[in-house]
Amino acid sequence: MSLSTFNAEEAENLDDIEKQFAVKAVTQAETYWNLLTKIPGTKLKLTPYDDEIFEALLKDFPEFENPEYASKINEDEMKSLSGKERWRKFMKPFEEKIDDFNFGTLLRTDSSKEYDQEGTIFVVRLQFYAIEIARNKYGLNDWISQK
Repeated sequence: MSLSTFNAEEAENLDDIEKQFAVKAVTQAETYWNLLTKIPGTKLKLTPYDDEIFEALLKDFPEFENPEYASKINEDEMKSLSGKERWRKFMKPFEEKIDDFNFGTLLRTDSSKEYDQEGTIFVVRLQFYAIEIARNKYGLNDWISQK
């Protein structure tokens, strides 16, 4: 079963399933962080579609042309009614290309900091890819491998 077709309404044992989703999100964040500690973000490829995702991000969200905008994410803006609509439009062309594009994923709100409770938000995987691809292209994550 693909997670993007998962129907929570028909699932049994929702508490266990929620825990499994949380564990998977944390595991993904730990894996990504471990990669960044070993490989500069500028040399990292997250998907076969990195360039396409980045170009679409800049087209739909021209504010991401500014590396400072990519470095600090405003959760309220991102999850506002208009923000959600913009992200939905952005994600549509990738629904068939990116596995589990809408699976919950953890994102650091500030690329100059590590994952922590205050600076981590829950986003869908394609939002994570788009923002982290931009951060990597701008060299905003390279500091992690240089620690």
